[in-house]
Amino acid sequence: MTFTPTRRSLLAAAAVAAPVAALSACGGGGGDARNADGKIELTMAGWSIDSTPEFTVLKEGFEAVNSDVVVVIKEYSADDYETQLTTDLSAESAPDVFPVKNLQPYHYLMSNGALADVSSLAESLSGDGNINLEHLTVDDGVFALPYRQDSWVIYYNKELFDAAGVSHPDGTWTWDDYAEAAQQLTEGLAGTDTPAKGTYHHTWKSVVQGFALAQTEGAELSSGDLGFFAPYYERALAMQDAGFTETFSTAQSQSLAYQAQFGTQKAAMTLMGSWYIATLLAQRESGDADVFDWGLAPVPQLDSSTVENPVTFGDPTSLAINAALTGEKLEAAQSFLEYVVSEECSQALAGIGIAPSYFSDAVVETIFGLEGMPEDEGSKAAFQNNDTRPENPVGEFTNDIQTILEDTHSEILTGSTPVDEALTAVEEQLANEGLVG
Repeated sequence: MTFTPTRRSLLAAAAVAAPVAALSACGGGGGDARNADGKIELTMAGWSIDSTPEFTVLKEGFEAVNSDVVVVIKEYSADDYETQLTTDLSAESAPDVFPVKNLQPYHYLMSNGALADVSSLAESLSGDGNINLEHLTVDDGVFALPYRQDSWVIYYNKELFDAAGVSHPDGTWTWDDYAEAAQQLTEGLAGTDTPAKGTYHHTWKSVVQGFALAQTEGAELSSGDLGFFAPYYERALAMQDAGFTETFSTAQSQSLAYQAQFGTQKAAMTLMGSWYIATLLAQRESGDADVFDWGLAPVPQLDSSTVENPVTFGDPTSLAINAALTGEKLEAAQSFLEYVVSEECSQALAGIGIAPSYFSDAVVETIFGLEGMPEDEGSKAAFQNNDTRPENPVGEFTNDIQTILEDTHSEILTGSTPVDEALTAVEEQLANEGLVG
C-alpha cells in the first residue's frame, strides 16, 4: 500500500525522516504469517534494547499468554528512530508493529495511511478510567494504543541538598523558587567535597517549551503567537549565565547525558520525564550511577494557583499496527495491542520502573516497592498527582511547527539570537508557510 503525503506533510517528514516521495505501509502482510516452527511471527520496532528493557518485557509478556505467536524485535537507533522508521515505511520494509515515541509525528503517520485504524480496540477501553485515549483520538478515530504515559518531574539529590543546607522541595515551588534553590545549591556546594551545579537542563527543547506550552493559559502552537515562550527562555538563559546549570553550548558540544549529570552527582537536581526512574535504578545497580538518597518532586509552577494539582507535560508512548497487515498477522497484532493496555502488562512494566498507560494504585505500589526507590510520601505524590498535558497537541501542522521550533531553541540558548527576535522570526515563518490558524 502506497500513500502520497501533502506538501505540508512532506515538510513534517523532513523533521521525522529524510524527504520521501511517498510513505508505504508494509510489514509482511498476511501471506507469510507463520515461521518454520509454525508460529505467527510479528516484528516489532524498538531502540537501545540492551538498556531499554521495556521492549523485552512487552515481547515476553505477550508471548507468555499467546503461545502461538513469536515477537522479533527490530532494533533502531534511539536518537534517529523516527527517521529510520519513516525510511523503512517508504521502502516497504517497516516492522509489523512499532512504537510512536510521542505525539509529534502521530498525525503525519495517521494522515498518510501508515497506521492501521484501531478504533474498535479503543472502544472496548472507553469506559476504563485507568487509561486515557483522549490525545490519540483524531476525527473520532484511534490509530495507536498507549503502553506508557510519562510525566515530567524534578529529580533531586537529598544528600546534596542537605550538604548545601537547602530545604528539600515541598511541592509548592514556583519557577522563582526553583531558580533560587539552584543558586543556593550551586553556591552552597562550591566549597565542599561534592561541588555540583544546582540543576541540569538537558538540551531538548522540551525543557523550556514543554513547560511553557503546558502551563500558560491559552497557549497554542497553532495560534501564531509564541510570546508565551519568552519568560521561560529568559529564565533559562539567566540560570545558565549565572552558572546554576551547565550552558546549552557546553551540554551540546560535550554531548552531556542527563543520566550522568544527575546520576554521578554533577547536578543536585534535574527536570526529566518519569521514564528516567527505570534508567536510574538500573544504573545504580550496574555502577553507572552513584548510590545516594534521592527523591521526586512536582515540577515548578507558573504561579501558586496550581500547586495543589501541579501542571506538567508528557506525551503517551503508543504502539501502532502497520496498515499493510492482513489475515493472521493482523489478528496477532491486534491481540498484541490489547495486551499492552492490559492491567497485566501494566504490572510487568511497573516492575522495571516504567510508568504504564494503564495507571492504578497497584502500579504506584509496584514502582515504589522497587529497590532503590524513594520511600517518602512526597515522592509518591509527585509521581501520581499531577495534571499532565501533551507536549505535542495532535494537529495537522504540529510536526511542522515543532521542527521549526527546534532551531529556534538552539538559537536562543546559544545566545546567537535574542529571545524576542527569535520568536518573532518563527512567527513570521509559520505565517508565511500557512502553518497557523
